[in-house]
Amino acid sequence: MSGHDTLIPMTSHPCGPLKGQAHVPGDKSISHRSLILGALSVGETSISGLLEGEDVLATADAMRAFGATVTDHGNGNWTVQGVGVGGFAEPVNVIDCGNSGTGVRLIMGAMATSGITATFTGDASLNGRPMARVTDPIALFGAQTVGRSQGRLPMTIVGAADPVPVRYVVPMPSAQVKSAVLLAGLNAPGQTVVIEKEATRDHTERMLTGFGAEISVEETEEGRVITLTGQPELKPQTIDVPRDPSSAAFPVCAAIITPGSDVLVPNIGLNPTRAGLFTTLREMGADLTYENEREEGGEPVADLRARFSPDLKGVDVDPARAASMIDEYPVLSVVAAFAKGDTVMKGVKELRVKESDRIDAMATGLRLNGVTVDEGPDWWVVHGLGHGNVPGGATCESHLDHRIAMSFMVMGMAANNAVSLDDGAPIATSFPVFEPLVKGLGANVTRSHR
Repeated sequence: MSGHDTLIPMTSHPCGPLKGQAHVPGDKSISHRSLILGALSVGETSISGLLEGEDVLATADAMRAFGATVTDHGNGNWTVQGVGVGGFAEPVNVIDCGNSGTGVRLIMGAMATSGITATFTGDASLNGRPMARVTDPIALFGAQTVGRSQGRLPMTIVGAADPVPVRYVVPMPSAQVKSAVLLAGLNAPGQTVVIEKEATRDHTERMLTGFGAEISVEETEEGRVITLTGQPELKPQTIDVPRDPSSAAFPVCAAIITPGSDVLVPNIGLNPTRAGLFTTLREMGADLTYENEREEGGEPVADLRARFSPDLKGVDVDPARAASMIDEYPVLSVVAAFAKGDTVMKGVKELRVKESDRIDAMATGLRLNGVTVDEGPDWWVVHGLGHGNVPGGATCESHLDHRIAMSFMVMGMAANNAVSLDDGAPIATSFPVFEPLVKGLGANVTRSHR
């Protein structure tokens, strides 16, 4: 639902081969950061290929509320006239971040070391998600927070008028938390140090470097140590946003499990901190190749070609890979249902606190569709049935979660019977063109409003 008043029930029917090119939207992580860092720069940042899903549009609105001039020029082309580090104005109204955990947590960090006050809210899903993981470290800079019980939104943050630099060990593998602390550190004097025991997606570090911040990354026995020198003057950039690997996951996985399919997904970002799913699919025996490998804007990029792979095998997914594919486990679990043998996924407790409890949501839906799943606090196992043996036929709940919704739509393309969804509206938060895109490849997805 994700802020929608109207449920959009959807059904994905078994279909013929998926063929053609799948032009997926811009990378969501980079889109959020482009807007925020553009707002913290002095001058005009130009962005092409911005993901224009609801999450990112909420971040654009938030940057306007903090005083930046954010302009949509059409076709994914945007400009941001920044206010500089420490230049945020106090918002007049409550900042509504919709469904976006990334947006709200990064913005909280970015404003936490400015002497202003802001109140944040979101949709029902976001207002149920934990924010203490961000409010705890920003309090070390001197920010104060008041929210609902268990650190939930709506929440008011009083930024630190005289921030101090922080040394912070991130207690869980979370790029959002790391990024929030680094963004807060921008307006703190001296050096802010963030230590992560497990590497997470590094777009913030790469992009801060591109915008002119002084930042270093060192691998030590303690973990990955990131040191940021505060109070720089960030320089505006020209950014061409690569296509989102998390969105690419859906047409790629659909092609792999749907007989006769051959799909090319161009211009996908293959940052090593994001590409764990594609490595895992290859380990399972998927016919997935990288073509035209290159580098754009400091990020590795390639065209992905995915073909139907009838002999998939279950694997034990390396837990060290979890941070690089945390958003892709739902659709991986669908592929696992079509593999022979067990796919074991460990070290994934972060899935329990995403837009929904993704382990519970996927396990419940898979079981309804005839697949056996075992689960624990930070692990789950899908007992694969092999190609041609997944019954389907059930209606699943999206739980206000875009990735749950799209995963079950992918499942319906290759199951023996159609798979339905109580509400496909959340898909618009990250992949607004999902439905026409998969239909253009040959999928049979239908909807009805009620």
